[in-house]
This record gives sequence, structure tokens and C-alpha cells, in this order.
Amino acid sequence: MLTKFETKSNRVKGVAFHCSRPWVLASLHNGVVQLWDYRMGTLIDRFDEHEGPVRGVHFHATQPLFVTGGDDYKIKVWNYKLRRCLFTLLGHLDYIRTVQFHHELAWIVSASDDQTIRIWNWQSRACVSVLTGHNHYVMCAQFHPREDLVLSASLDQTVRVWDTSGLRKKLASPGSSLGLGSAGDAAASAAAALVSVGKLGSKMPQVEDLFGGNDATVKYVLEGHDRGVNWASFHPTLPLIVSGADDRQVKLWRMNETKAWEVDTLRGHINNVSCAVFHPKQELIVSNSEDKSIRVWDMSKRQGMQTFRREHDRFWILAVHPTQNLLGAGHDAGLIVFKLERERPAYVTLGSQLLFIKDRCVRSHDYGSGKESPLLSIRRSPGAGAGGAGGGGSSVVRSMHFNEAESMLLVCTDAESGTYELYTVPRPGGSEGFASAESECKRGLGTSGVFVARQRFAVLDKSRQILIKNFANEVTKKCAPIHPNTDMLFPAVTGTLLLRAEDKLTLFDVQQRKALGEITTPAVKYVVWSADMSHVALLAKHAVVLCDKKLTHLATMHETIRLKSGVWDGNGAFLYSTLNHLKYALTNGDGGIIRTLELPLYLTKFSNGKLHCLDREAKVRVLQVDTSELAFKLALHNKQFDQVLRTIRRSKLRGHAIISYLQKKGFPQVALHFVTDEQVRFNLALECGQVDVALEATAKLDSPENWSRLGAEALRQGNHQVVEMCYQRTKDFERLSFLYLITGNTDKLAKMLKIAEMRGDALSRFHNALYLGNARERVAVLAEAGQTALAYVLAQSHGLEDLAEQLKALLGDAVPAMPCANPSLLYPPLPILRESNWPQLTISKDFWENVSAADKAGGVSLGLSDDPMLDSAGGNADVGGGDGGGWGGDDLDLDLDGAGGGGGISGGGLDLGGGGGGEG
Repeated sequence: MLTKFETKSNRVKGVAFHCSRPWVLASLHNGVVQLWDYRMGTLIDRFDEHEGPVRGVHFHATQPLFVTGGDDYKIKVWNYKLRRCLFTLLGHLDYIRTVQFHHELAWIVSASDDQTIRIWNWQSRACVSVLTGHNHYVMCAQFHPREDLVLSASLDQTVRVWDTSGLRKKLASPGSSLGLGSAGDAAASAAAALVSVGKLGSKMPQVEDLFGGNDATVKYVLEGHDRGVNWASFHPTLPLIVSGADDRQVKLWRMNETKAWEVDTLRGHINNVSCAVFHPKQELIVSNSEDKSIRVWDMSKRQGMQTFRREHDRFWILAVHPTQNLLGAGHDAGLIVFKLERERPAYVTLGSQLLFIKDRCVRSHDYGSGKESPLLSIRRSPGAGAGGAGGGGSSVVRSMHFNEAESMLLVCTDAESGTYELYTVPRPGGSEGFASAESECKRGLGTSGVFVARQRFAVLDKSRQILIKNFANEVTKKCAPIHPNTDMLFPAVTGTLLLRAEDKLTLFDVQQRKALGEITTPAVKYVVWSADMSHVALLAKHAVVLCDKKLTHLATMHETIRLKSGVWDGNGAFLYSTLNHLKYALTNGDGGIIRTLELPLYLTKFSNGKLHCLDREAKVRVLQVDTSELAFKLALHNKQFDQVLRTIRRSKLRGHAIISYLQKKGFPQVALHFVTDEQVRFNLALECGQVDVALEATAKLDSPENWSRLGAEALRQGNHQVVEMCYQRTKDFERLSFLYLITGNTDKLAKMLKIAEMRGDALSRFHNALYLGNARERVAVLAEAGQTALAYVLAQSHGLEDLAEQLKALLGDAVPAMPCANPSLLYPPLPILRESNWPQLTISKDFWENVSAADKAGGVSLGLSDDPMLDSAGGNADVGGGDGGGWGGDDLDLDLDGAGGGGGISGGGLDLGGGGGGEG
């Protein structure tokens, strides 16, 4: 048994699989119905309107519906998309054991402890027939998958087969009030029912109609169990029935058009048999019991094959997936979804050829021509090695390896706890033709085997010893593995093996008998080498580990669902498949999803955008896959920037994921080529220091925050022309004045002084006058501010005797003493470079700067005016030379050429003026 999914919950009394989605319904003894995704192992939804245990549950084949029946005597039909119950069917008088949708008609069949079986039309929401005849609880009822039959099992020790063809004909007749409901809608059916009731209201129904005599008749009564029968099931294709009862027996029945009879009895359970079903793809019967076991029976040999036990939990129900090789079983503590044996096809890739096993035959597939041809008939059936195509054999092929030099095939199976078989294979495309290997097969016992040299192969025997054998199947050497608990061999380069021992994988040199490398990893299931044997991928249940040929760890990718297979693409990327996704992994730790898979696929080769793979039926499939993202990341990792640029321009790689990836990897300049959003483009341009790109984006965004950030970056690079524009846009007067100071732009400093005067900002006036060395203006500012003493000291120290005398008269006796006799005047120095931006180191542009320059040469160039802020034409200080430039909508009107003095000091007739240049 291979357990695929398991839940822990209250006792599970009903289980149902969805036809197409990976969903399973579990109805519990506490009244809750759970909807699970068994691939992902997640609970999708829960429904809890029933009062008491829910024993029956079933999905509709095509509609988003399921039906439940419980101990509250109610049948409920639910819509899982709307996540609610649509309606309730009432009529049963006791516990409802099972419910099932018809595969074709709008019918539901239900079995109840009221000793009846009812058939309902779920569109008209009415009971169309009541099947009576059992004289004890009816434990289950189900429709035949193709014919007009119903099967029921009861505690009256009988199994009954009912013929419902009469009911179909009756409901298909024009006068029928209830109809088949196969294609009509519920409203039309209900309306027809009302009309018919009006017509028949004056006429009493016939007695046989009242009791269903004309609807459904008993075709067979199967008697043979000594105790009550708990379950009976139809075979999906053959005229067979299986039943399980409280007499601990499983019985197989056959029927024809006239009679039904018992074929055989399967004994082995030691308690009541709860359920018995046919396997969907093999000639097997699966049963479970209150003896806490699930048993698998060979239908042809009629004997037990396997038994699976739980320690504490009794089993109550079994369900079969309608299309896949899956079964579900409910027990006291939850639910398990399982299959009996693996479905992975055995295959090996040889350059342009693929060898695989299907239908007891080794077949060759040519990747180029797509031609498939049989090569060799193998001795033992591979069982489910090709999705069950082997026909129920007892052995399953675990692996196969091919020696191209000698054309030898090594097949490992699980028969007898591990065997190997060695075949000589006709070369694909050769003249030998199809061969039977019955006499050429060389067999032996061993848990695993691989080729280790041109004429040698290694086998791990049951005593955990490594045996080196020649092609005559003779032992030439024995050696002990490094770890005593080694349980699996994997292929490696010639003369070496990979040995698995719990959580360790060791590279073992057979000749020197020593370890060449070792890595700790989750239990490895499969090993995939690159074509040049330079890299190896180790596939565990939920992880992919990439290593070099010495087992040095490179990267690990973790998954939440099972891994299936993988293949190298030839460029250092590893493609692998999970149950429902095709993904990739790079040796630098990057990975992603390429596409979603509808069914599990086993990858064999990737070339030129085509992915060759096998499905579970061992059919070769070819997928066209888009590897743009993979190629982009791989080229970026290898610094193949020309390839990166081609990928950008040809593909549709967009979105925040690729941008954040480039930022994380330190390539914001590459991300600029993906971005259309101006804000993101601005952020990336600042990150990689491209002021011109940031300026272009900021001009379009025109937000104060972006102008401020751009100004800080431009100042860091010494680009004072862009800094000037940014300070103008943000109206940052103080920084703008200081910028003019350090760039020696005295003309614009003078204009800043006028602007400060018009704004009435005394502190800004004083600063600008200080930057200009304009002592008269500073004296005027101090005098206006009431700081007469400071104004006197300033005038006196700067030799402005006329102003000093006027201020001294105003001060009277409060004239301050001068701090020093001979003050020296301090004037701002003029910078050496006053026009262009500050010089930068001369460096060669990198690849992406050249690309950006080339792109810009063919696009729009954003220039700067000589005086973007101040334009004295017309007497206005107009910031910026065009739309979006300058101060915005509240420009200051200035008379820069007139005598806009700073005002006089009243009372003394002092005229300090407003202009004037610096002293000396």
C-alpha cells in the first residue's frame, strides 16, 4: 500500500472521490462533511447542517453537486461552489445508509434502515420510486455503471438486483409527471408535475403504482451469507458482484440475463466485513473490516494477496476513484487515500532514444521521428510498472539501467523482496528485430543493481553487501559499503556508485573502496545526472538537491507535494515535475513554476523548447513549454548580458516578481528594462544611480517627495544642475541659496535675496546677504528686526560710517563697545568651477549603461535650461522654463530692477536702501 493522503478526524462513515478534481469527501460520525484536496493535503471546506452521523456521500459526475444522507432521515443536495445546501429530500423513516447519483439521469438512489430503497429525481425534488422487499435494514444501494440495474445489500442476509428499465420507460412517457430529468431543468420538471397532478386529481392511482410494482422489479435475490450483508458492489465492466457480510466472508457472484450465482467465497477476515469493492484497473478485490485490516484478493486465483493493518482503528467504508488508480478508506480516526502499487513507468534515456517497459515489453521511442518499436519481451510481468499495464502481476519494476557499450539491460523488481534481471537487448533501429528473452535472462536476488563499468554491474544483496558481477552473473568482487545501513544503489560515473543510507548519500569508489564525497539529504528516491556528468540532482519525496559531481551541495528546493521526476536541460538548469506542476531549479538556488500539469508526468528529455515525457500509462507525450523566465535567470547568473537583453526584448517577462528578483540579485539596471510604471522606474533608477532616467520619471510623476529624493541623489553625484531644478520644484529656498553659494552663482543669489525680501522672510534675507557679502543689507535686516545694537556693531566693523552714525544716534547712551580694535572682514570665497557639474572619475560604461544610452538616443531627451528658475523678463521671477517647471501656480511678482529697498527705520529719517553690493 502506498499511502498518498491521510487525515485525523472523527470516525469516517462515508467517502467519495471527485471525477476530475483531486478532491475527496469524508462524511463523519459527528455530522460534519469534509472536502479535502488529497494532492495538496489541505481542507478545502466543511459542511455541518446534518444532525447526527452522516453515513452516505457522493459527487455528481458533471455538476458542482454532492449528496449526503444521515441519521436525521434527511437527504441533502449541496453545491460546493456556492458552499451551501440547495435542498433537502424527505421521505425515509429511519437512518439513511448510502446515497448515490445516477451516472446519466437526474436520479439519486438511497438506502435506509426503514427497509426501503428510494429513487429520487433531484431536479423535480420528488421521490419517483420506492423499492420494497428487504425485511431488515438496507445497508447499501447503488446504480449499475451502464445498465438499468440497482444493487442492494441488507441485514436480511440477501443481496438483491433490481431492474429499473420499467421505471425509465414510465418516466420517459409523455404523460409522466416526474420525468427522467436527464436534460430538463428543475423548474420545467416541477411545472410539469403540477400540471399532471391537476389532470390526475380525480383518479385514484393504481395499487401497483403505489407500491412501485410497475417501476422496479427484483431481478435476482442472492442468498449465501450466513449473517447480515453490509456491502455489495458491481464490477465496472464485467457481470460480477462482490459482497461482504457480518459472517466475515467476501463472496463473488456472477450474473447473466436469466440468473445469478455464487462463484466463490474469500475467507480471511476475523471480524465483520464492512465493505468490498473491485479494483478499477486490475483484477483485484479490495475489502476492509472491523478487524482493523484492508485485504487485497486476486480475483482469478481467488486468494488473498496482501493485508494492511492498523493498530487501533476499525475500517468502515471503501471508495474507488472513477478514473484513477486510487482508493479511499474511512476508519475510526480518519481517512486514508492510497493505491496498491506504484504507477511510475520504468524508463531510461539514451541520447536520441528512450527505452521503457510497457505490457511486458521493452520498447524504444525515437525522439526525432516519434517512432515507437518493441525490442524485447521480458520474462516477468512488470505489474504496475507501466500504470498497471502489465495486468496484475505480482512484481513491479523499480528501476532499469542500460549499458550502451554492451547493449545490456538491467531490470530491478520488487519480487521476492528484491530481484534483478539482466537482458541482452537488440539495438534500437538494428537488424536483430524483436527478441524474446526467456532463455537469455540472468536473474538474482538483490535490493538494487546498477552498472558500474563496461562489463560489470553492482548488486546490493540482502545482507547489505555490494557484489560486483560480470555479465555471466558471476561474482568478481565483494565489498562492504561505507555505512552498514546502506539500502539502495544509484548510478554514478564509471567505477563509482552512489550509496543511500538513511539521510546520507555517499559517492563510493569501488576499486579503492573509499568514499569520495558525501552529503546529508532527505531520503533520496531518484538520481538524475546531467549529460556531461558534471552535475547531479537528488530527488527526495519533497525536496530537490543539486550537487556537482563530487556531491558538493549547490542548491536545495523544497516542495509541499510529492516530486515525480526530473531532467537536465543541457545549460545547467534542472526541470522537475510534481503531482501538478512543472518547475525548474538553478544551481544558484533560484527556481520557479513553468506550467501546471493536469496529470502526473515523468520527464525524459528536454530540447529546443520541447519536453518529452511519459504518463502513467507509459504513453509518450511531448509538451511545448515556455522557458523564457528560466533562460533569463540562467543568462543573468552566467552574466551573459546579450542573451538577457534578447530575452527581455522577445518575451513578455513583466511584473513585480521579476523586478524584485533583479533587485535582490543586485541588477536594478536590468530591471529598468522591464518597468513601465514610472514610480517603480524612478525607484530603480535611483538605486542604480541613473539620474537622467530618474529625472525623466520624476518629470512625469511631478511629486514633491520624488523631487526631494532625486535632489539628494543628484547632489551626491555632484550634478548641481539637476539639484537646482529639484530645489526649485520643492521650493526649498534655503538649500537653493546654499547651492548658489557653493557654485559661485552670485547673480542668482542676488535674485534669491529679492525673493526673500518679497516673502518677508528676514532670516532668509540675512543669509542671502551674508552669502553675497552685502553688509548694508544685513544692517538693514537687523535694524528692521529691532536689533539696533547688533546693526551698529555690524556697520561699525564693516566701515559703514554713515550708517553707524545714524544708528549711534538712535542708541543714545546704549552704544555697545566694539569687541576688537581692528576687525578683519570675512567674505565668501568664489569656487574655481562655477558653470558645469562637478568632475567625476572617468570610467567605462557597463553593458546596461550602453543599452540605456542607445535606447535614449532613439527616444526623447530631457534638457535643462540655463536659468530654469529665474527669468527677469517682464519683472517676474518665473521658476522653470516650461510646463511643470518653476514654483507652480503661486509665482511671486517681483520688481527686480526697481528700487525695492528694504524699508527705512522710522523716527530717525534713516534710509538704509535695499540693494547695494558687497563692501570692498
